[in-house]
Amino acid sequence: MTTTKRSDRRPADGSPVARVCVDVPLAHLDRPFDYLVPAELDEAAVPGTRVKVRFAGQLVDGWLLSRADDSGHTGRLAYLEKVVSPEPVLAPEIARLARAVADRYAGSLADVLRLAVPPRHARVEKEPRDDQPTPPAPTGAVDPRGWRDYPTGPAMLRALADGRAPRAVWSALPGEDWAARYADAVAATVAGGRGAVVVVPDARDLDRLDAALTAVLGPGRHVSLSAALGPARRYRAFLAARRGQVPVVIGTRAAMFAPVARLGLVAIWDDGDDLHSEPRAPYPHARDVLLTRVHLAEAGALVGGYARTAEGQLLVETGWAREVVADRSTVRARVPAIAPTGDDPQLARDPGAATARLPSLAWTAARDALRQDLPVLVQVPRRGYLPSISCAECRTPARCVHCSGPLALPAAGGTPACRWCARVAAAYACPQCGGRRFRAAVTGARRTAEELGRAFPGVPVRTSGREEVLIDVPGGAALVVATPGAEPVAEGGYGAVLLLDSWALLTRADLRAGEEALRRWLAAAALARPAPAGRVVVVADGALAPVQALLRWDAGWFAGRELAERRELGFPPAVRMASVTGPAEAVADLLAAARLPDDAEVLGPVPAEEGRERMLVRVPRARAGALAEALHSAAGARAARKAADPVRLQVDPLSLF
Repeated sequence: MTTTKRSDRRPADGSPVARVCVDVPLAHLDRPFDYLVPAELDEAAVPGTRVKVRFAGQLVDGWLLSRADDSGHTGRLAYLEKVVSPEPVLAPEIARLARAVADRYAGSLADVLRLAVPPRHARVEKEPRDDQPTPPAPTGAVDPRGWRDYPTGPAMLRALADGRAPRAVWSALPGEDWAARYADAVAATVAGGRGAVVVVPDARDLDRLDAALTAVLGPGRHVSLSAALGPARRYRAFLAARRGQVPVVIGTRAAMFAPVARLGLVAIWDDGDDLHSEPRAPYPHARDVLLTRVHLAEAGALVGGYARTAEGQLLVETGWAREVVADRSTVRARVPAIAPTGDDPQLARDPGAATARLPSLAWTAARDALRQDLPVLVQVPRRGYLPSISCAECRTPARCVHCSGPLALPAAGGTPACRWCARVAAAYACPQCGGRRFRAAVTGARRTAEELGRAFPGVPVRTSGREEVLIDVPGGAALVVATPGAEPVAEGGYGAVLLLDSWALLTRADLRAGEEALRRWLAAAALARPAPAGRVVVVADGALAPVQALLRWDAGWFAGRELAERRELGFPPAVRMASVTGPAEAVADLLAAARLPDDAEVLGPVPAEEGRERMLVRVPRARAGALAEALHSAAGARAARKAADPVRLQVDPLSLF
């Protein structure tokens, strides 16, 4: 492993060897290369530093992974050109983690290191270092507080405080202050003399957790890592963790690789949220990265949420983790009154409930809550005004004449425009009947707010969605229309929660449609007051499994059912599956070159975006490593011969179809 460029510099006798990961995103170059260290760089060239090296005639960035007394290579070695910074930002344990993640996802080490270490900010590195000692860790037993509602919760905290490594899958109760519970678990870990990493989906959750940790640990004992912080603040927080100035790092998925000394706990909240999936190669999921850290660091793990994923259920069923759940009497005391509108008794009372967007049961629940001066939350899966329209005469879907994309109305009285190419269709006429009037095919959050404002005159109507996400709302009478994930917290809880347009979630062509629908419903229903003051109405058939799980508040039951079905059908997480996406010829070329395991099944092709196609490769979980290695090697072979068409490899992608 070497480069052979001749150096004009005269080596000092016995110059040591540096093993470097060059920052070249080519699969066939995914290995360390040996370089000699010149005498003038000997002190600065320590493992974990950024360096510059000559590679294939060009000056490229690299990471110094380790030093050695000699190289097994018999030819001429080139010299390191430069140590970019003497700061060893790549911790040895993070380098091992990055290698493990690259191997698991059929990726390259260079790609993972780009995710693991934020870009250098030279001015921040040169700032005076804070030599003040870290505030002392809290001592003594940590008060379990809300964890007492879960029979195994206090034992988990004691194990963390004792320096042990418990692994738990937690199903949170409705109304639970999950941020405070995570802060308690982190405090117990710190009291045991170890550090913690906690990952949450978005900035709102991060702010809640930040406040909770400050209240429990005090200021200066944790940092937040998020891509939204900006380059300087993010790098400053990263350096504080790398230098051991704080024992706790929290953040969005940017924190999953955060360097923490003596790691004792990794935790993730709401692991089913798709924000935990990294959109850049090799597309790792924060949950899997954190669980890999558990193995490498022998740390504890806490996977929590109101819902439970099939992956979380697999951890429980295999005995890898224990579930932390409340007993049924506690659940019944905490849940709001939940009712569907599509079951037989409700249809007998209200025959129009099957087709009405706001059946009488939902309307009555909202009216009663408003009369009691309580806020009402209305969850609508689609944002915008009318994101899909059709002809008012023959109900033919309205499509763009240029790209065949769906037409949408941005506002009342607005001009229809294409959601794909954004072209305005002012002169649109239905190709079937020539009609020029439109009707709603799908109703968005802003149109829903408009309709509710007319239905309940004089009541304030607030919206929370992509344009503006509300953090919280006061406790008085008001209607709050929100898209999933943007629901604000109401002071004292909502008097009613209405879950509309359930078909939009349940009928998606996605393996996780039912799981995702239940996750979004539980997150919204958890904001309601307990019964009898709080009511939840879901506009769906009560016989559907996700609705049944919502009615029972039993995410574990539904996750077990989902996992059993996926085992029977051969879908993740019961098996490992990889998707290979690209032009048809390139996909076929890669799979032909791949030495797949004997028990691998190749499925497809299925159409993908932009005229490409996708093939799926399925293997038993025990053969996951062999599958990733085979695909990575095949990608390397294509890269070595400079194949023109790129192919995208994803292991266990969130979306298969």
